[in-house]
Amino acid sequence: MTETVRWLTADEQHAWRCFVRLQERLGGRLARRMQAESKLSAADFQVLVQLTEVPEGRQRFLDLSHALEWEKSRMSHHIARMAKRGLVAREECPEDGRGAFVVITPAGREAIEAAAPLHVEAVRSLFLDHVTPAELRTLARISERVVAHLDEDLV
Repeated sequence: MTETVRWLTADEQHAWRCFVRLQERLGGRLARRMQAESKLSAADFQVLVQLTEVPEGRQRFLDLSHALEWEKSRMSHHIARMAKRGLVAREECPEDGRGAFVVITPAGREAIEAAAPLHVEAVRSLFLDHVTPAELRTLARISERVVAHLDEDLV
């Protein structure tokens, strides 16, 4: 079977590389700033945000893993580290002996409530202050369309 590779055009390659560079730099700077100011890693912040958005601050381990697009082993190790710091607790699932829940603790809620304003200010100063409202709407539409396509693969 012979497949023809659809190489990127110069414009496509430029746009793709700019997008990747933006993600890498923005993610790195945001993570360093959050770690310095809140003592939460970017991964800690992701987990805590996800848990604050679900009922009772609890989510099945595998559902949390899927929501964050993390491999099971990464999730397991990270949740163990967060549990040692008292940010989350792992609870067994009574209906399913193999399943478990990850639950945000009061200390985890306190940490995310303290970190959220710092995160918002960092997002503003590193990103939002440098794009126009029209550019922001365009970026949102592009992101929604690509994510919807990626989510189709899950079904």
